[in-house]
Amino acid sequence: MNRRMLRNGVVAAVAALAMVPAVAFADSCPHPASARYSSYQDTATIRTTHAYGRVVTPNDVNLNVRSGPGTAYRVVGTVRAGRVRALVCKTNGSPVGGNERWYKLSHHRGYVSAHYVHAFRAVPWCRFLGN
Repeated sequence: MNRRMLRNGVVAAVAALAMVPAVAFADSCPHPASARYSSYQDTATIRTTHAYGRVVTPNDVNLNVRSGPGTAYRVVGTVRAGRVRALVCKTNGSPVGGNERWYKLSHHRGYVSAHYVHAFRAVPWCRFLGN
């Protein structure tokens, strides 16, 4: 019983912290950076302000983590049902249950279907740097 209460307390604390907006600081550089550097800087900012989501699967089945945003990509790991994970960004991929959205995880460097993850707040879109 105590273990369950502790776990629920930790999950509630993580959820509460996910709701607090990150503080943004203005760049003190007097000269504007190039567009390519600014894009990289924006991407780095996104990586440090993760959203969080809880894995919800039927029958408490483990959720597959894939190397890309689709069911055709290889499985690189799993996440247990009920776990809360950091979500770096979202992108479109192959549909799962009619939902084409996929979330990139920070710790696995893989993707999970948004069909099985309930995000606690808005997840930013993934940004890809130009060639």
